[in-house]
Amino acid sequence: MSVDWHGLAIEQLTWHWEQQARPRLDGLTDAEYLWEPAVGAWSVRPRGAAATPQAVGGGEWEIDFAVPEPQPAPVTTIAWRLGHLIVGVFGGRAASHFGFRQCDYFTWDYAGTAAGALAQLDETYAAWLAGVRGLDAAALARPVGEAEGPFAAHPMAELVLHINREAIHHLAEIALLRDLWAHR
Repeated sequence: MSVDWHGLAIEQLTWHWEQQARPRLDGLTDAEYLWEPAVGAWSVRPRGAAATPQAVGGGEWEIDFAVPEPQPAPVTTIAWRLGHLIVGVFGGRAASHFGFRQCDYFTWDYAGTAAGALAQLDETYAAWLAGVRGLDAAALARPVGEAEGPFAAHPMAELVLHINREAIHHLAEIALLRDLWAHR
């Protein structure tokens, strides 16, 4: 029996996106997007209002971060988690591997509104998914290359599965934050 691993990986992400994750983001308000569920939460903030000294971004809004990350890691807002998905999960990888426009934490124009962030999320998800759909068996087996640092020698299929895990993980966290917001 032959198994279509490529198709299964695509189906895993698209099913989660279409049936669970993306519908849960409908109706996201700006107040909820920027809500800080804990003191010291990391978020996306207007330039100059960052909670961390290493906040970055290319536009009017910056994303909080620090290297090394504090222990324990800070709680993050929906805005921060969407920023991470947009840039660090989908957009940066789509740029590195599939010709999507420049997308990195330092130059990204982070959205100050929920609607803006959701539009960016949809765009970067679509770019990543289109790239993955275009991979054949040889491309899935090839090393991902220097864009993935210490994982340069790992096969592209491993990156595809990693991105699926990251998306499912962070989108579930956002769903939980939405539940907490609704029951605060």
